[in-house]
Amino acid sequence: MARAMFEYTKTVLNKVSFDANLFCKELQKALQRLLPYEIEELKIYIKSLILQNPELDQCLILLKQ
Repeated sequence: MARAMFEYTKTVLNKVSFDANLFCKELQKALQRLLPYEIEELKIYIKSLILQNPELDQCLILLKQ
C-alpha cells in the first residue's frame, strides 16, 4: 500500500510542476505522508524534475529539513 502512495505522490508532483507554489505545498504533504526511505527516493525524483523545470528549485529547501 505504501508503494502506491509513493507512485501517487510522484504523479501529483508531476502534474503540479507548472506552478512552484503548488509544487511546494504538495511536496510538504508528501513529506508528512511518506516513509523515510520513500523520501530518499523522492529526493532523486525531484532533482530530475527540477532539471526540466528550474523554477522548482526553491522547493529544495523543504527536502533539507
